[in-house]
Amino acid sequence: MSELYLLRHAKAVPADTGTRDSDRVLDALGHDGARAIARWIARHGLQPDLVLCSTATRTRETLDLVVGAFPRRPDIRFEGELYLASADRLMARLRGGAVETQRLMMVGHNPGLHELAQSLADVTTGPLASRLATNLPTAGLVRFEIAVEWAGVQRRCARLVAFVTPMDEPSAAM
Repeated sequence: MSELYLLRHAKAVPADTGTRDSDRVLDALGHDGARAIARWIARHGLQPDLVLCSTATRTRETLDLVVGAFPRRPDIRFEGELYLASADRLMARLRGGAVETQRLMMVGHNPGLHELAQSLADVTTGPLASRLATNLPTAGLVRFEIAVEWAGVQRRCARLVAFVTPMDEPSAAM
């Protein structure tokens, strides 16, 4: 059984600040949100073998804030193709993932990441699926179990195990 973790970047400064979109940094709430998700990751013992991260500054900063929560440092790959990627592009990347990787994390952007999470979930009803249908907020984390090889990943093939946001973390200072 493989595991997939989809992590949306934490809250960034607004797009109208005069910086290129890919250079936007996290704001104060973004730092707090990423730290809250890191606490949740540490408490639940998530350990990706491989992290695929968009090259945008806000995704890199989010990863920097959560990577210390893993029991050991995973292999990290920054990939420009993940920047604002569509759900189809992300799905194709999953299918081309490292065959030997059992636990994979993607750090990216909406709407592609949210659409990918919705399409992978094997259910469309229930508390987690209902929450996921609404939004994947900044610093939101979705955890799936997948019983097929990465090359065989397709719609509705993943069991939705967890969906957590910074607001779900009790000690979050939000």
